Amino acid sequence: QVQLVESGGGLVQAGGSLRLSCAASGRTTSTYVMAWFRQAPGKEREFVASINWSGGLTSYRDSVKGRFIISRDNANNMAYLLMNSLKPEDTAVYYCAADPSGRGGSWSGDYIHWGQGTQVTVSS
Repeated sequence: QVQLVESGGGLVQAGGSLRLSCAASGRTTSTYVMAWFRQAPGKEREFVASINWSGGLTSYRDSVKGRFIISRDNANNMAYLLMNSLKPEDTAVYYCAADPSGRGGSWSGDYIHWGQGTQVTVSS
């Protein structure tokens, strides 16, 4: 069983940056698709970004393209989300997710392993 633990969230002013980390344990996730989702109060959980096993293929939701960068370190079973130029509308709980099948896309149902989430709050 894979356990995912997110860290790095916090309160930041608009225009600032945060780097989220996702630590995986239990088994290697080097062949998994890793992704970040977020959920704001009263809203559905939404896809933010994903990265394939090699790191050579990434995907982002339109509203974060050019501002967020997803990356991974397979040697240390880690995934990251660097968030730049943060906006108040980025405020949400951010979740790390893992898909062992390798098919993972923007649908949350593709992912069977989830972390507990980390709060990101962007003040205006």
